[in-house]
Amino acid sequence: MTAQTAPIELYYWPTPNGWKISIMLEELAVPYEVKYVNIGAGEQFEPSFLKIAPNNRMPAIIDPEGPSSDGKWGRSPISVFESGAILQYLGRKFGRFYPADERSRVEVDQWLFWQMGGLGPMAGQAHHFRQYAPEKVPYAIERYTNEVNRLYGVMNRRLAERDYLAGDYSIADIACIGWVKPYRNQGQDLDDFPNLKRWFETVLARPAVERGCAVGNEHRKNLADDKEAQKVLFGQKAR
Repeated sequence: MTAQTAPIELYYWPTPNGWKISIMLEELAVPYEVKYVNIGAGEQFEPSFLKIAPNNRMPAIIDPEGPSSDGKWGRSPISVFESGAILQYLGRKFGRFYPADERSRVEVDQWLFWQMGGLGPMAGQAHHFRQYAPEKVPYAIERYTNEVNRLYGVMNRRLAERDYLAGDYSIADIACIGWVKPYRNQGQDLDDFPNLKRWFETVLARPAVERGCAVGNEHRKNLADDKEAQKVLFGQKAR
């Protein structure tokens, strides 16, 4: 495992995507420093943050001990944005939760990208139309609630004969747990998915997952009644 002496800077807000990286860093037990990016106040649009996260989204990291052009760790600072890319980067660097064997790595990548392209966006839309939309749109609520239900079913079948999504506990599980955590807000009942429920309880009980999900809890609040924050979060255009 690569040693880390200087703390990794984590640009973060306590959301399902932010939790991915705080959980991973806690699992790795490497030093890190949290730089809060208040997305409800628009801090993600600050020019300094744009330099490391061109999509104006957290999380992002700066690793002061990144790789140099010769592949040696610890030589050059590097910034990484997009939660899936950060998980892969950290997994490669520290050699944990992301297998080196190509067949095993492909297995993990499939479920990581399944979360990035499916579970996260669909659960996010379910949250939006069920909680934040200024008017109730029955078609949208049904559409995204049903799609999340279908995706939970995919996980439930996958977990019928295995403990974790891609063999051993991996960044695929770390990516997904935060998006299942608010299942009630997505209109779901875990009792309908017994294999998923068993996985959910097992992963949440890991001490590092507990610690990672607790980072910044004091900053969390219900945005359902915060109209100004909703304008920042949901009214964005190219600028």
